[in-house]
Amino acid sequence: MMNRRTLLSRGAAVLTGALSVGSFPRSPSHAAETFEVTHTDEEWRRVLTPDQHKVLRKHGTERAGSSPLDRESRMGTFACAGCDLPVYRSADKFDSGTGWPSFTRPIEGAVGTSEDRGWLGTRTEVHCRRCGSHLGHVFNDGPKPTGLRYCMNGVAMTFSPAEAS
Repeated sequence: MMNRRTLLSRGAAVLTGALSVGSFPRSPSHAAETFEVTHTDEEWRRVLTPDQHKVLRKHGTERAGSSPLDRESRMGTFACAGCDLPVYRSADKFDSGTGWPSFTRPIEGAVGTSEDRGWLGTRTEVHCRRCGSHLGHVFNDGPKPTGLRYCMNGVAMTFSPAEAS
């Protein structure tokens, strides 16, 4: 017999699972843009891991807390995993407690944004300005100085530590 608690917990589990594997495909409003780095879907599948392809090219979301980049605290630069364009600096990273790497601002000119209309409503999607890869979303609940929280998928980025001097 299914009671209210069972129904709610099963519904939450299904929704969480569906969101974590990108089961609610979205059509980004930047899809018509032209980017400097382009590949066919087959070529993207050859240069990206399956998890990277799901997030960067299919606008999926990695499971919260699954990326080591969320805990990365060294000085350095975070780059797009699709084209290696530097997109964030560690000086702008903060622990949002969400389970995803979060930043107060991107490197100037490194990212673009677009409206993301999905099952959960309308959000502001963040993509790499050079290859168009989906990186994450930006929200208006971040700390000073910007008040923004760029909530990125760790699998969408690589990290290069700063060289010791």
